[in-house]
Amino acid sequence: MADKPSFEALSAETLPLRLGRTDALTARIGSDTASWKVREVGDGNLNLVFIVDGPDGSAIVKQALPYVRLVGDSWPLPLKRSFFEYHALTRQRARAGNIVPEIFHFDEGQALIIMEFLTPHIILRRALIEGRRPKNIGRDLGLFLATTLFRGSDLSMGARARKEDMALFADNAELCDITENLVFTDPYFDAAMNRHTSPQLDGIVATLRADRNLKVEAQRLKHIFASSAETLLHGDLHTGSIMVTDDETRVIDPEFAFYGPMAFDVGMLLANFWMAFFAQAGHEKAGDRSVLRDELLDTVTEIWAVFRTEFSRLWHSERTGMLYDRRLFEDQGDALGSAQALDCLLHQIYVDMLGFAGIEIHRRILGLAHNADFEDIADENLRARCEARALKFGRHLAVNRNRLVSLQEIHTLAVRLERDEIS
Repeated sequence: MADKPSFEALSAETLPLRLGRTDALTARIGSDTASWKVREVGDGNLNLVFIVDGPDGSAIVKQALPYVRLVGDSWPLPLKRSFFEYHALTRQRARAGNIVPEIFHFDEGQALIIMEFLTPHIILRRALIEGRRPKNIGRDLGLFLATTLFRGSDLSMGARARKEDMALFADNAELCDITENLVFTDPYFDAAMNRHTSPQLDGIVATLRADRNLKVEAQRLKHIFASSAETLLHGDLHTGSIMVTDDETRVIDPEFAFYGPMAFDVGMLLANFWMAFFAQAGHEKAGDRSVLRDELLDTVTEIWAVFRTEFSRLWHSERTGMLYDRRLFEDQGDALGSAQALDCLLHQIYVDMLGFAGIEIHRRILGLAHNADFEDIADENLRARCEARALKFGRHLAVNRNRLVSLQEIHTLAVRLERDEIS
């Protein structure tokens, strides 16, 4: 048996030669490799990403690297993370439909995935920075969260299938380790890879790192993250892993996929809309962004409302797993008991979601991997003011999540912080 070729990173120059006989690619873009045009477009922290244009169409080729691209080969990572991304994408597409791009080919040895090229889609974060909010994102993302989180859990899956799947994704340990440290721990002490973008934040950073209540809550949330294997998560759901047009929304890049708490994906996503809200003051060169700020808060409200509605629909129509067995409730004519159980579950997701959101805001300002929402603000003084408001907001969410009754209450606080009405 011939040895499998060893891993080799692609380049724009070598890709046509190496993938020119891959049927899944040539069938979609054409077999004349001399006419292919290859552009490297990866701007993320971990991977190579290429757009390949041929005479008959286009495709995306994504390849993992054996290290963290943001840092370099001093921080090795296993290539197997592409295996988990591939399996997460196929499951999410089955559960959420076309909001997840179609996968054409997976090569485990070369750690590469060939998938649908999304055009004229752009990264959602970039659209928000530019002052545009696609009209369907609240609905689409609420549906994505509900369908993937419900259908990947013991509420829906058979017990054996779910346990086998959880065992498969449990091997994605290195990427979970990144989350466990870079999200929940490193921002709260002077870790080597931390950075914040302005010395004007030194005071609030020192205050947060000395905040015993905040650090305890961050570790309680880490405990939930590490021990509550409720469902298959995207694991890194933010506005940089969502592509949009005015009418379409697509979710990409689930290489951090693992079994964890339902509230994690929800909190990570909503945190990014709240950060976009606080960043808008830094992007007003072309005019006032008050309308967009209101729309961002409305989007958070819509995502949560759609999530609740769809999750509840699935509870009543697809609850076929081992949890909250229908034989205890509906089959005994106890619809009220079923509704009570659903309300308790949704309430716990809401509470934990707020905590995860607060921690995500902190790590994106104090840790290693930052958001362009703030980073693209050229005026250092203005950027520091925007980030300081977001840090205060994040602390409030994390520490007070059990006492925050409604999103309206939270958004009133966000508006007051953005207007500097609260010190």
